[in-house]
Amino acid sequence: MFYHLFKSIVLIPLLRWVFRPRVEGRRYLPATGPAIIAGNHLSFCDHFMMPVMIKRRIAFLAKQEYFTTPGPLGRLKAAFFRGIGAIPVDRSGRHAAQAAVDSGLDVLGRGQLLGIYPEGTRSHDGRLYKGKVGVAAMALRAGVPVIPCAMIGTFEAQPAGRLLPRLTPVTIRFGAPLDFSRYEGMQDERLVLRAITDEIMYAILKLSEQEYVDTYAAEAKAALHTPPTGSVGAAGAADAALAASGQGPRAAA
Repeated sequence: MFYHLFKSIVLIPLLRWVFRPRVEGRRYLPATGPAIIAGNHLSFCDHFMMPVMIKRRIAFLAKQEYFTTPGPLGRLKAAFFRGIGAIPVDRSGRHAAQAAVDSGLDVLGRGQLLGIYPEGTRSHDGRLYKGKVGVAAMALRAGVPVIPCAMIGTFEAQPAGRLLPRLTPVTIRFGAPLDFSRYEGMQDERLVLRAITDEIMYAILKLSEQEYVDTYAAEAKAALHTPPTGSVGAAGAADAALAASGQGPRAAA
């Protein structure tokens, strides 16, 4: 009840006034039943821009820190994320990835829509980065389609580090559902998970028309501050470990 009231009374009027969002490909969203919506991640406002502009509720996995920050501002932030249907996931410790997978599969098991950012974190420069294989593992385990989505204009509106968004138009573009039922029973095969993830990222790329970078966003960010060492990056190592076990990605940052 709170979700729908918050969405209808507060967020939709505010977003329509500030961003003048345009939704394309709405026909690709299923009226009922579970599905994964996989999108690019350019801005903090992605967390609420897409969920409030479509009729069905979308549950996003969000880092637990959004819900546990102390003080009045922290409580306001936690209320906001609960209001938009976000699900807190603890990203620390060895079982963090499994917790994210379990939370995502629980959403899909209830016949709902699950929102995922395969890049794992926001793009710091507006480009599209390599996807993590967790989205593929979830799609195969739950047996659900993946609907690609592109957020266009949110990077210009509120890039990382900017507190208040600019007044600029935003487009939310959905693509045709991707069916991976031909890979049923192969959720533990790393090459299959990689192929599925790359297909999803290519679909997002066609919708967004971004420049693509074949590396993980987290590693690209780290490289800006750390000299290259020739070692395998943390995101790549974690991705390989998750793929081998059939587990999913960390929650979106």
